[in-house]
Amino acid sequence: MADDVDARELVASALRDDEEAARALVRHLYPLVAKIARAHRPQRTAEEDLCQMIFIKMFQNLGQFSGKVPVEHWVSRIAVNTCRNAIAAERVRPELRRADLTEEQEAVVDSLAATDEEIGPDQQLASRDLVERLLATLKPAERFLVDLMYLQGKSVQEIATMTGWSKALIKVRAFRVRQKLKEHLSRLQKETHAIR
Repeated sequence: MADDVDARELVASALRDDEEAARALVRHLYPLVAKIARAHRPQRTAEEDLCQMIFIKMFQNLGQFSGKVPVEHWVSRIAVNTCRNAIAAERVRPELRRADLTEEQEAVVDSLAATDEEIGPDQQLASRDLVERLLATLKPAERFLVDLMYLQGKSVQEIATMTGWSKALIKVRAFRVRQKLKEHLSRLQKETHAIR
């Protein structure tokens, strides 16, 4: 209970812009925050980054701490909610990294980065798998559009008739999807150059 009193005093001092109290509060809460971050961390977010996000949110909302519960309980709730939001954000915007690729898919990215030549027959299966992984980074509506337009070869008019979307919406979405896929592939190619 003495720790709780100390934490409350540190919160009160931090609210009065006492930087040393703010640092002491972080030191006091760091083991708890790190444990929660470690247990609930999304795959692609570093534990340190997540802890930093939690402490930023804590300090942004420090004035809302009522004192009715221990500081640790209040911060635990912020930590869990921050982790849940990070996991949800990762699901909404999945990212493909070079480390996620198989050796064959890496070879395809390497050859794309090195030359403008056609992909050889030995790499066609890996390139198809790579395309599937790139498509998995898109939202369902975007994947649907790519499938209709580029894989099935449907015209803008045919897609508009099938989906009820306007032609302008289809063209804008198609442009944005192409940009997203180019960015993902470009990121993979940059990782290729960085490794060399």
